[in-house]
Amino acid sequence: MTIAYACLLFMGLFPYVAAGIAKKGFENYDNSMPRQWLAKQTGFRARANAAQANLFESLPLFFAAVIIASINNAPQTRIDLLALGFVVARIAFLICYLANWPTTRTIVWSIGLICVIAIFCQI
Repeated sequence: MTIAYACLLFMGLFPYVAAGIAKKGFENYDNSMPRQWLAKQTGFRARANAAQANLFESLPLFFAAVIIASINNAPQTRIDLLALGFVVARIAFLICYLANWPTTRTIVWSIGLICVIAIFCQI
């Protein structure tokens, strides 16, 4: 398994970390209607839930970039480094979201997007 493919696996599971944070402690958690419960949350729970959604939304483009670049025999070292850059940016993104640092969050979000675009540029 390449580093980039390991990054795909990690990123496929990472949004669930944000989901777990949103549900931390399960205070008054309603498992029969979890989306409605999450929609009513505030503070870090609401931010963690929003981060979860954004993390899921970022997956298709990242997955496509890595897979297409790999199929087209782009330099594996570059794909691996850019995929790692994306993962680091998305981890930082979650931290910034939870800490309520919107400007820094936007910067690291942009870095992640640049990494994905750069992967496509390797094709």
